[in-house]
Amino acid sequence: MDDRRRPAATASGSGGAASRRDRPPVDALTSLMVVLFGCLFILVPAIVGGTNLGFIHQVPEGHVGVYWRGGALLKAVSNPGFHLMIPSLTRYEPIQVTLQTDKVTNIPCGTKGGVMIYFEKIEVVNRLHKEYVYETILNYGVSYDKTWIYDKIHHEINQFCSANTLQEVYIDKFDQIDEIVKEAIQNDCTRYAPGIEIISVRVTKPTIPATIARNYELMEEERTKVLIAMERQKVVEKDAETEKKRAVTEAEKDSHVSKILMEQRVMEKESIKQQQQIENEIFLGREKSLADANYYRVLKEAEANGLKLTPQFLELKFIEAIGNNAKMFFGEKIPAMVLDQRLLGNFLSRESDQDV
Repeated sequence: MDDRRRPAATASGSGGAASRRDRPPVDALTSLMVVLFGCLFILVPAIVGGTNLGFIHQVPEGHVGVYWRGGALLKAVSNPGFHLMIPSLTRYEPIQVTLQTDKVTNIPCGTKGGVMIYFEKIEVVNRLHKEYVYETILNYGVSYDKTWIYDKIHHEINQFCSANTLQEVYIDKFDQIDEIVKEAIQNDCTRYAPGIEIISVRVTKPTIPATIARNYELMEEERTKVLIAMERQKVVEKDAETEKKRAVTEAEKDSHVSKILMEQRVMEKESIKQQQQIENEIFLGREKSLADANYYRVLKEAEANGLKLTPQFLELKFIEAIGNNAKMFFGEKIPAMVLDQRLLGNFLSRESDQDV
């Protein structure tokens, strides 16, 4: 739209002014060249960056950059970020220095008995220490893990299989393979490539011939039956033990109840005994009091009687006794009757004295 309006605007001007407006100024050309150069500077490295020939290259996080110049490995190791290098003269490769997992697949090996088996996959978790990157790449190249991980896994697995039978590899020592392989690889890496650290090794179950696998399945079925029978036996024994404990518990409970009841009866008897003792003590106290009182009464009566037993009192009692006797005796033997003549004489003398 500006170009269509520009002729109308220049119709009233001179021809020289129009020619000056058509020619771009020097500053605009310079800015345009700077912009174009900047675009080329940014786009060319981006286009050729994949060939490691660009001016600018990027080292991703978790990696370091190593460089070759004229085919010789440089000691300089760059950290993650953007870096500059001279294309065609310098080549770089990113080397991972964080944990990585290498998967080795389809590993054949022959057991001690000559049976060929296959490990479908073995995973090795490893790490290359940053301070050993230059030494490791210098000695074993960028594909150092092929030498010390992939090829070493094949070697160690074949060593293990050749020294053990199928039963040991597949069943008995299978849980030890990962530690054995890890220790063997780490020992060689520590000796020849100290920058490589083996974190762990994960071994999958090997694939064995179908006929042998079927035999193992049958063995496992029988073993499972035996285990089931053993578990049933344990359940029966546990039930019997539980029943025994229940019976013992019931017997102990009954024993405790009987003991409590017996103690209760004994306590009742003891209480009755104590009550009887108290009653006996009360009775004895009462009888003793009565005996003492009777003794005291008799004693006092005896003392009173002792005071009464005078000749006069005895004579009075004798006369009263004779007087109270209603029997009369007649005959010649009346003087022979039991009679105290002295008492009678004394009585008669007193009567005569009284009359006088």
